[in-house]
Parts: sequence; C-alpha cells; structure tokens
Amino acid sequence: MLITLTEENYLKAIYHLGQKSDKEISTNAIAEKIEAKASSVTDMLKKLADKKLISYRKYKGVTLTEKGRLTAVDIIRKHRLWEVFLVDKLNFSWDEVHEVAEQLEHIKSPKLINELDAYLDFPTHDPHGDPIPDKNGQIQRTDKITLSQAVINQTYICVGVIDSSSDFLKYLDKYNIGIGSEITVLEREEFDQSITIEIKGKTVVMSKIISTNIYVKKNI
Repeated sequence: MLITLTEENYLKAIYHLGQKSDKEISTNAIAEKIEAKASSVTDMLKKLADKKLISYRKYKGVTLTEKGRLTAVDIIRKHRLWEVFLVDKLNFSWDEVHEVAEQLEHIKSPKLINELDAYLDFPTHDPHGDPIPDKNGQIQRTDKITLSQAVINQTYICVGVIDSSSDFLKYLDKYNIGIGSEITVLEREEFDQSITIEIKGKTVVMSKIISTNIYVKKNI
C-alpha cells in the first residue's frame, strides 16, 4: 500500500499528539500541529481511515490503528537515525539537523535504514536525547524529569530537550548545555520559578520556560 509523504506527516503528527494525551486527538489539534485548515485535515483523515491507518470518529477524534502506529514509529525511527548520521558523520550541529532529517525520513528503502542503523552502531537516542525506535518499533524509555522539577542542591545530567527548535538549541549552546552536561540546581525563585544553576563552573539564571524544556536525570 502506497502512503504519500503528506499522509506520513499526518501519521507522525497524530503519534506525537497521542504521546501527550490518552484521549482521541481532535481535528483542531491536528490542524494546529501541521498548520493546515480544519477542512483539509478532515479530508485527509477520511483517506487515512480508508487505508486502515487511523480510527476516526466524526466530532470525536482520531487514534492510530496498530498499522498506523507502526508506520508513524518507522518514520520517527528514520528521522532520528538520520539526525545521528548528520551530527556524528557529517559534522552538522544539533540545531541544523531537524529540517534535513524531515526530508530524509520519507525515504522508503528498509534496507538503507537498517544498514544506516548498523553503520551507526545501533544508537538508542538521537542528538536531542529522543529515543530511537528499533526496527520492530520498540522504544527504550528513559526515566527523566524536566529541569523545572529538579531538587535544589542536586546534580543532574541533561538527557534531552522538549523544544528542538533551532533558536532554543542555539540558546543552550550559548551556555554550553547539551546532552550529557552536568547541571547543579542552586536556587529556585518562588516569585517566577526561575532557577539558578551551575554548569561547567559557571552560574546561570534560567527562566521557567527554559527549564521546562530541558529533560534531566539524577547524576548517580
């Protein structure tokens, strides 16, 4: 069955929205995610339902079928493997790879992707700390919290970001914050929940919006 590039983008969007909610995904949420008109989204959802990729109930919402979920996870796997390749082998920075990987993720060759996975020595996470599904669609989860939830006077390791936009990643680069960075939380301001952290011997004051977009785990 042929699945078009646009249909793949819809499946990926529905998958990501579904990770944030256990409810059916609304047409409006999908429209906002992919920046499309609600009428266009409705038309596409009918096509995806005809292909048995989603379960669609008018006025109720959408969920992925198992077939749709596996298709979405495969696209995500390809995207994240290409990001690893671009950073590790072609010297791209982590703020440059998303848009390029968006194009490469639609390559259809399973052999190419499996060989890419092996060539990269089967990475488990992409440059932004997101888990890479294996060829069977299994995802290795990391026990993590946002930096905004961190305990004062505790040291953590940065393991990922929620916002992977170029502007946000460049902001983190400015303060030498990346995957694997050790961050010690020194103080939290009650008024606005901003925090003071120490990283590589330097003290940085970080707003709540920044700290809620960084994933960390305890440095054991």
